Amino acid sequence: MVKYEGMEFAESISANEIQEAVNRVATAINADYAGREPLFVCVLNGAFMYASDLMKRITLPCEITFVRMKSYEGTETTGKVNMLIPLQVDVKGRDVIVIEDIVDTGITMHAFMEELRKMGAKSVELTSMLYKPESLRYEDVKPKYYGLAIPPAFIIGYGLDINEKARNLASIYTKV
Repeated sequence: MVKYEGMEFAESISANEIQEAVNRVATAINADYAGREPLFVCVLNGAFMYASDLMKRITLPCEITFVRMKSYEGTETTGKVNMLIPLQVDVKGRDVIVIEDIVDTGITMHAFMEELRKMGAKSVELTSMLYKPESLRYEDVKPKYYGLAIPPAFIIGYGLDINEKARNLASIYTKV
């Protein structure tokens, strides 16, 4: 049990379970992209831990870059996406794999993946450590590669935050 912002959270996904999920995702990406050189786009701040663990297991020649978007305040989505650090790489003609920490409603990824397509990406896929299928509003952003499907509860840890805190936790915790 941990406490943040006056709320209690119980461990729901262990660090070992997370690493097993990352291994499964990396194995699938390595197989699907054999002979290609994908560009990974990590969505900061939340996906940094997942991206780090995933990239250590990717055996393909590849490149990684970073963007930062924000659509949450505290425990609630604002319903709008703010681009804080824009994409700095040309994606035209490239296979792009977006690395996200969690796909919840899909609002953020729907807007971003559509933008990547408009910019001329050859292909755009999504990998996410966590996926909340019951919360998804946009079917076009269901992650092709995801670590674990979880119920619609508020979680922290392994890059996920509450007001920028708790990202450093090795396990994932659910609000009780």
